[in-house]
Amino acid sequence: MKIIVLGSGTSTGVPMVGCDCPVCRSTDPRDQRTRASLLIQHGGRNILVDTCPDLRQQMLREQISRVDAVLFTHAHADHVNGIDDLRGFHFLHRCVVPSYASSEVLDRLLGGFRYIFERGVQDTHPALLQPVGIDGPFELFGLSVVPIKLEHGPGFSCGYRIGSFAYLTDCSGIPQSSMALLQGVATLVIDGLRWTPHPFHFNIQGAIAVAQTLGAARIILTHLTHEVAHVESAQLPAGVEFAYDGMTLQLGDE
Repeated sequence: MKIIVLGSGTSTGVPMVGCDCPVCRSTDPRDQRTRASLLIQHGGRNILVDTCPDLRQQMLREQISRVDAVLFTHAHADHVNGIDDLRGFHFLHRCVVPSYASSEVLDRLLGGFRYIFERGVQDTHPALLQPVGIDGPFELFGLSVVPIKLEHGPGFSCGYRIGSFAYLTDCSGIPQSSMALLQGVATLVIDGLRWTPHPFHFNIQGAIAVAQTLGAARIILTHLTHEVAHVESAQLPAGVEFAYDGMTLQLGDE
């Protein structure tokens, strides 16, 4: 199983518009962060996690020719507003792709992007996605996918575990029931927004503390703001690193 970090940035992306801070002016390509998303490749299939506003740019950069399924974490704009960019794949392959999310997230997606899921009488384009509600583990292309409920400020997000890998973006807390589902995770990509605290996201220290509680051998911090320079990874403890756009993880068969 191969994991590609398509985007490692927060909701504004980095550089942030209008900002001339040192990170936004950095020439280190690892400081150029599109909005957070992930690609899971297994058995010749591509599973996309979230459709961020930079989806087209990410697909072109990684030369992705098709998407076979989509997993949604939550319905905030920086995780769903690139959904229309899936049209190009449909024009090529004519496939209606299954998309998995909680019923609450699907309701919000249908409210804002109904044309993506249903073709109305006057619509000019066919439906692109088939909505599939999830309330527990499910099988996808030979993988067992475990949804992980996460606290995201006053609301909730959904992480995903596949074998010894887990992706937990946009979270400020992990319920005990979800901690139990994460036991034994070896590689963890987790929200670590910035050094200073934030009400809706783990900061770097908070993410590391939770990940170390789980005993993860490799901890990768994502959803990073312009307050974090990649060079500051030297300050992180052993086994912890910053994600960057295009980062790839080659994991054993799950």
